Amino acid sequence: MMNDIAGEPYQGIKENFQVIYKKYPCKLALLKMSAVFLLLLASTANVGAVLEEGQPRREPRRLSCVRCCGPSEQPVSIVSSRYTRMSSDPAYSVPKVQPTIDITILKGEKGEMGQKGNPGAVGKEGERGLRGFNGRKGQKGQPGPQGHSCKQLYAAFSVGRRKPLHSSDYFQHVTFDTEFVNLYKHFNMFSGKFFCYVAGIYYFSLNVHTWNFKETYLHLMKNEKEVAILYAQPSDRSIMQSQSLMLDLQEGEEVWVRMFKRERENAIYSEESDVYIIFNGHLIKPAVE
Repeated sequence: MMNDIAGEPYQGIKENFQVIYKKYPCKLALLKMSAVFLLLLASTANVGAVLEEGQPRREPRRLSCVRCCGPSEQPVSIVSSRYTRMSSDPAYSVPKVQPTIDITILKGEKGEMGQKGNPGAVGKEGERGLRGFNGRKGQKGQPGPQGHSCKQLYAAFSVGRRKPLHSSDYFQHVTFDTEFVNLYKHFNMFSGKFFCYVAGIYYFSLNVHTWNFKETYLHLMKNEKEVAILYAQPSDRSIMQSQSLMLDLQEGEEVWVRMFKRERENAIYSEESDVYIIFNGHLIKPAVE
């Protein structure tokens, strides 16, 4: 087949095929088919060029414009006039379509509930709202345990003082440091006052030891008013002196002892080893039995 190819343009191709055939004899068939395809392409291109050169060229046809409107009218474009005719004709009118979408079709199925997230930051405290309406009255509760009967019917105390006391001020409060009896803690050891929790009739007594050559002058006080006096004149020997009385007390009233200083020195005697100053009181009859 290679021997049939003639002409100078194809002489080089023939020599190249011979070289390739010597190096790669196994690919002869593939090379032959490629050569035939290239020759066909070259022949087709040459024929088209010859035909194009032989035929004369035609001038493009020019369309002449014919006036279809009057002298006073403005020309209208072909597209706009055509659109006007079509829009005025009911056969060409486009119907208005308003689409409706069914949301239930687009909505998917409800998903599973996710995990609970972490709590957020604490917000600022809001303003206090208006007071709400009163709620319904609750049910009656169960009865509580029975109270102690003595707590409502009895009150008693007995306290003492182991340290002597000199009056350094015009009025001086007497306190006590020893507790013999203090039923239900109605006597306050810190303030030195008896507080009435059970109204009724009470009995009180005060015992002191006088000091040699010194005056003894004390008041038994009910709230802020003196109700009784314990007095002893100065003497070369000391003695025991006492005072007692009964008082009608209301709940919340107080009973206590106060020293009163005049021109002379006022004092009461006691020792650390013995108790010479004692203040007692107890309930005789409660106001409500």
